[in-house]
Amino acid sequence: MSFYTCNRTGNTPGVIVGNPLHGLCEKACIQTDKVLDACMKQVQEVNLEQTLTGLNPANPTLPLTFVSAQTAQGTTLTDLVVERLADKPNFARVSGNVNIPLIVTYTDNNGVTGTGATTITVPVDVILFVPQPSIVPYTIEAFGTTSVPRGTYVSGNTFSITACITIIIKVIVRAEILVPSYGYCNAPVCQEYTQDACSGVLELPIYPTAIQNQRI
Repeated sequence: MSFYTCNRTGNTPGVIVGNPLHGLCEKACIQTDKVLDACMKQVQEVNLEQTLTGLNPANPTLPLTFVSAQTAQGTTLTDLVVERLADKPNFARVSGNVNIPLIVTYTDNNGVTGTGATTITVPVDVILFVPQPSIVPYTIEAFGTTSVPRGTYVSGNTFSITACITIIIKVIVRAEILVPSYGYCNAPVCQEYTQDACSGVLELPIYPTAIQNQRI
């Protein structure tokens, strides 16, 4: 079993059924990232030229043919500037550059598949709620993902791509929060995956199920 596989115990995550107060047993202090504000920015870049580095395998035979691209981990926010708004003390203008790493897959002129890395940089300039100074400082983080539906070879290690970019910018504070709790989760025994050919047959009933009140 797992939290969501044939599990009927009460101390599991999921939809609350019945009285939500039933089973509450404590006020728990948890340490977590509290998101004070967040916003999403979506942009489309057409004919965006990206030069690949760290080609694997090295020295492919040119020209290259674009196959696909996917977002890699490690989005960063650089050149961050926070300017508080004089007429709104709890808000600020937040600007900087969101750098989204990308892994591009291609084939060379000999049909050998390879990959290379690049980074898409998107400027942001938004207004967010930013708390007043405190002992525990806030941080501003960015998450970015990119979908690349098309790409064409330009020259050398350079491709021209169409990129659909989604960025989420968050104001975060590491905090200890008091929350109502149902106690610890109970981790049930795992349900093992099996390809036993007989499992479906052995689960059949011995006799056919009777169909009541059926007339011809």
